[in-house]
Amino acid sequence: MQAEPTLLFRREPHPRPTSAATRADLMANPGFGKVFTDHMVTIRWTEAKGWNDARVRAREPVTLDPAAAVLHYGQEVFEGLKAYRTAAGVTLFRPEQNARRFQRSSDRLAIPALPEALFLKAIDELAAVDVDWIPGGDGSLYLRPFVFASEAFLGVRPALEYWFIVIASPVGNYFKGGKKAVSVWLSDTYTRAARGGTGAAKCGGNYASSLVAQAEASKHGCDQVVFLDAAENRWVEELGGMNIFFVFDDGSLLTPPLGGSILEGITRDSIVTLAKRAGRVVREEPYSIEQWRADVRSGRLRECFACGTAAVVSPIGEIKAANGGFVIGNGEGGEVTDGIKAELTGIQRGEIADVDGWVRKVAGL
Repeated sequence: MQAEPTLLFRREPHPRPTSAATRADLMANPGFGKVFTDHMVTIRWTEAKGWNDARVRAREPVTLDPAAAVLHYGQEVFEGLKAYRTAAGVTLFRPEQNARRFQRSSDRLAIPALPEALFLKAIDELAAVDVDWIPGGDGSLYLRPFVFASEAFLGVRPALEYWFIVIASPVGNYFKGGKKAVSVWLSDTYTRAARGGTGAAKCGGNYASSLVAQAEASKHGCDQVVFLDAAENRWVEELGGMNIFFVFDDGSLLTPPLGGSILEGITRDSIVTLAKRAGRVVREEPYSIEQWRADVRSGRLRECFACGTAAVVSPIGEIKAANGGFVIGNGEGGEVTDGIKAELTGIQRGEIADVDGWVRKVAGL
């Protein structure tokens, strides 16, 4: 049974909201994902009622039965998007794309699909009630919608009960210190995903399996890890939590193609659109680690950057690997990367005209 998009949200204000002074202290240097707002949104799903019981309520722990299916079989997916404080009000960037990817991820994990309108309404409700938590300047409010199987049972089948929740966190830079260029460890031991698997779904299991490689990267002084394909251990796919682009001496861009093992990044798609509009050639095709090394040696590859909702666009300055690393360009990024980031963030923050209709104002604000 599907819920109608007009499902009413019951609003239950926090009985003891954070004081303005405390909130200001917390938001002065929030980091990323460490400070949380006062409220959350919850919606339940049952086989009998479909999506029901939509509430805006005080953020609090969720009580689960020890046999809850998510704890045993990992039926869970999530999304990430940001709310910005702009001259036009509080806005979101392409949230309908998050809603649709959330549905695709849910389908892959055999979770009932949340209607797009209900997803957007939940985001609006939380952003509106916690509007005072949205930073100005370079900050933003990171919104984390997620859904998980809550039915108590020990059996391998799709659950019959689910929770959908949205929480929010005021954030600054994703990488510590706001680094201009990041260093990346090339994993030759672990792979992120394979065709036919869950690589294109935004589910917790994909990230859990990447953590050992990320820990290896950290041991080598790197900010992130880049994975090769599972079949040949040769083709560059994506970072632990971001897509990747390569910039060549002729101004063209290349990014690994979507094919089931790479997350369909909304930032990735936006960059492809902006680069093509600027007259750049953008190729979505396989790129091997051997070719990457060769193009750096020859000078054909000038820049490289990672992209995603959290970090937006981050230049990659250095690759470290067990069999020898290399520095890309000057190790600090470059004009193309900087220009793409400036245009994208300018649109997101209302400083550059939004000709594609990507920016959506939060309802009620």
